[in-house]
Amino acid sequence: MLQEFLENKPLYYNEIDYARMPRVYEKIKSHFNISKIVHIVGTNGKGTTGRFLAAALVYQGFKVGHYTSPHILEFNERIWLNGSNVTNAELELAHEQLQVILTTKDSEQLSYFEYTTLLAMLVFKMCDYIILEAGLGGEYDATAVFAKVLTLVTPIDLDHEAFLGNSIKAIATTKLNAMQNNVILAKQKFHEVESIAKEIASIKGAKIYTTKDFLDTTDDKKINEICEKLSLVEYLKENLKLSISALKFLGFDYSAENFENSRLFGRLSKIADNVIVDVGHNPLAAKSIAEALKGKKYILVYNSYKDKNYKEILRILKPIIWHVEIIDLVGERVESSQLLQNALNELEIEYSALKALRDDKEYLVFGSFSVVETFLREYNG
Repeated sequence: MLQEFLENKPLYYNEIDYARMPRVYEKIKSHFNISKIVHIVGTNGKGTTGRFLAAALVYQGFKVGHYTSPHILEFNERIWLNGSNVTNAELELAHEQLQVILTTKDSEQLSYFEYTTLLAMLVFKMCDYIILEAGLGGEYDATAVFAKVLTLVTPIDLDHEAFLGNSIKAIATTKLNAMQNNVILAKQKFHEVESIAKEIASIKGAKIYTTKDFLDTTDDKKINEICEKLSLVEYLKENLKLSISALKFLGFDYSAENFENSRLFGRLSKIADNVIVDVGHNPLAAKSIAEALKGKKYILVYNSYKDKNYKEILRILKPIIWHVEIIDLVGERVESSQLLQNALNELEIEYSALKALRDDKEYLVFGSFSVVETFLREYNG
């Protein structure tokens, strides 16, 4: 059973063997039928950008796979095939095939993410296009071993500093080193991202584009129509622009109808009239949400991991929150309640443990995939 197999693999590592995935894939790549891959790297917006692009391609009649991570409630969310999450039967079949292809040693040594990346590529073997989202990295990410026709770069900001570096230059370099032939940059917060991209492109012989190279006034009108139809806030609009730029690079036109099945759950998703959930977990995500929701106030359902800049996140969100209700999370990576409370006290934000939801208050559930998952299990339970 796939579930039992994956449960024996740790989700997080203090050290990562970056040579393992390339080494294993080199031995087994003849077993894969790899189609045209669009690789997505960046800090935020990878999932929604990928889903916009995948949904549009499916609408136009192509067989499309979209690999995203992590999942919120069930593993199947990571592997989206032709408009729907992969079925358990499809997963089990791919798992059986992968067990035959891999040696026992390689199967055991591959990380959770490395194994599931190979699993997804088997599920996608009949696809015309594969939209492949990097995990936390770029150059050394498990998704980087495959040849791709295009790399999309969403906004790059500080996140996962323990693995990627403590500066925008270090993080951008790691992510952008995944490029191969053609690259489209989304609107970036830091100007140096584009200059780093050009430096790397000159070494690799790649071509660098921005969304401005593909979008004109006709596109602006169509994009506004799509945003109105799907109720997209500004940062989701930027992700849509990147996906449409990719469509045009690939040689396809589009219409508003192409994006009818393109909303990815957990990104400013309204699960009730008074409850919004978002899986964002860094300052860039907090800024996007604060901008999108400005003018209103919410009770923030929150918790954080130790490696997150939660004090900065809370500072950014303070103008749109009444107070914080802390949801319990389990695991070694969760920040101690005392340190989180110290940060809240310093910011003069009132807080309490999570209480029963009130119909006369509006809630924003934010902090990580785990926060949203835990809340949804309690809320739906």
